[in-house]
Amino acid sequence: MGSQTRKVLLTPLMHSSRPFRVSNHDRSSRRGVMASNLKELLSKTLDALVITSGLVTLVLEEDGTVVDTEEFFQTLGDNTHFMILEKGQKWTPGSNYVPARQQPKRSGIARVTFDLYKLNPKDVIGCLNVKATMYEMYSVSYDFRCTGVKALLRSLLRFLSHAAQVTGQFLIYTGTYMLRVLGDTEEQASPRSRSSDEFGICLCSQPQALVGCWAFLLRSGTQVKEKALDGT
Repeated sequence: MGSQTRKVLLTPLMHSSRPFRVSNHDRSSRRGVMASNLKELLSKTLDALVITSGLVTLVLEEDGTVVDTEEFFQTLGDNTHFMILEKGQKWTPGSNYVPARQQPKRSGIARVTFDLYKLNPKDVIGCLNVKATMYEMYSVSYDFRCTGVKALLRSLLRFLSHAAQVTGQFLIYTGTYMLRVLGDTEEQASPRSRSSDEFGICLCSQPQALVGCWAFLLRSGTQVKEKALDGT
């Protein structure tokens, strides 16, 4: 028996595109970029900031950490701020940068920041990033992407359609419940009238039974009178 060898080609895991923010060395120009890997981020950053230099360095804007490996890039979260440095340029701290040894005392419970940016110059509204930091330890961020008027209207119509469906179902259930309650109330209010009507209808439909009943009542009354006379 011959042995068969099967070759399996393992394709690398494809990551989905994520939003990031990039700026030049002096933070005078900022852009929003969607990228799934480090190479794509560098390519789109050069196009967005119109940089023609071939030798560039990508660092984190907050502390100047160099981002040069794909593994390190994938560990970074969405909406991370990067800085692109050309040859001869160096990272400089921003106006809000505070060294780790000089961190200010915590004076609040939560801090919410809003960041409005555009992924495409043709976008009418753009995108909004909301980031909430609690006790300066835990942070939660959400990205609202409004890349066009059509997409915004489509989302609004979808929401209105869903709301109309929910309202219609609620009205149907409410109406059905009210009709059921009213029907039960009417049935409980007139059980005696219904029973008397049904008895009269039954007697009218059977005249022989009616005559028999009258004869029985007359006979019973006669017997009662005879017993009364005998007793006296």
